[in-house]
Amino acid sequence: MKNGKTLLKSIAVLCLMLMLVWSAAGCANTAGFVSQTEDENDVAAAVEAPELEPNADDTQTTDDAQTTEDTQATDDAQAADNPEAADAEEISIKDIGSVMIGQTENAEAGTGCTVFISKEGMPAGLDVRGGGPASRESELLDPLAAASSIHAIVLSGGSAYGLGAADGVMKYLEEKNIGYDTGVAKVPLVAQSDLFDLSVGDGSIRPDADMGYEAARIAMESPNYKDGNYGAGCGATVGKIAGMDTCMKTGIGSYAIRIGDLKIGAVVAVNALGDIYDWNTGKKIAGLLTEDGKGFRDTLTYMAMDTAVKDNKFTGNTTLGVVITNASFSKSQLCKIAGMAHDGYARSIRPVHTTADGDSIYAVSAGNVEADQDLVGSLSAMVMSEAINRAVYSADSAYGFKAAKDLKN
Repeated sequence: MKNGKTLLKSIAVLCLMLMLVWSAAGCANTAGFVSQTEDENDVAAAVEAPELEPNADDTQTTDDAQTTEDTQATDDAQAADNPEAADAEEISIKDIGSVMIGQTENAEAGTGCTVFISKEGMPAGLDVRGGGPASRESELLDPLAAASSIHAIVLSGGSAYGLGAADGVMKYLEEKNIGYDTGVAKVPLVAQSDLFDLSVGDGSIRPDADMGYEAARIAMESPNYKDGNYGAGCGATVGKIAGMDTCMKTGIGSYAIRIGDLKIGAVVAVNALGDIYDWNTGKKIAGLLTEDGKGFRDTLTYMAMDTAVKDNKFTGNTTLGVVITNASFSKSQLCKIAGMAHDGYARSIRPVHTTADGDSIYAVSAGNVEADQDLVGSLSAMVMSEAINRAVYSADSAYGFKAAKDLKN
């Protein structure tokens, strides 16, 4: 019996010991679970917690880097659109090669002519986009034509009536023994394009041989080119879709630049049916006026008010331009450059190249500098647009037509 009681006591002690061990193990496991749960919570908290604010110096460095990148991108874009931002220098149109420019006008009649002469001859190209050109010897500038150069270009008022001005230019050049040697005589090769200004002053007076002769003489002896109401720009106007009562006075303008050894410039007589916009800002600077003459109307909007066919829009149009460069190009290359220069018209004139305009651009080579054709073509559009601006802002009111400088901003 005593042994039985001893056994029971041993079992009880063993059970108690087992319970204590089990309890300790359970506590340990529980403690381990709690610890794991706390770790997971810490991880979740770390994931969901907001990021620490960056150091102020690091932020400034990042902002400065971004600003530098943005500034560089802006500068690169501006340089692409405006060569003046890419080490280009503005020069006079009279400082490019051997091309000499003379102008004459009859201010009372509201017409005149501008003559470009090269004694040695100049390779030239032509691109006509308007539907109503008045021109002479334009076929000489076809790449398939034999002539590799010409001696003069005439821009003139008087519409087709004014084409006789080239006779006077030829006469003067013949007297100076300048021309293509045929073996019998030296024949001056003179191309001409005219704008319509018969509705401005006295339409019965037009550029003629005498005016052409005088302009050629001035070009050779005392070049007198200047922007404004001169030469072919004497009777130039724009914004004429509603008639002459609400149009504006413009003129002839020029712009030229130098980039390294390369020089390129443009002269343009702005005489468009449409409105004129500043190519830099998109702001309208000349064109169709309101009936009270105090503001602008939009030519295209005006045209869209009546979609019926208009039989005659020839109230006085055609924009004429000449691109001059000292880069060496062939006639076919210059035809392409002249075509690219029309992009300058498109940036500045709306609508442009209509059937009522004889829009034409010549391009001439007056030097032997080597330059990329596509670069020069792209620059030609830029200088043409800026020359259009100059033609607008240099013009004075005349013949009852307001000029841009007379309108309040």
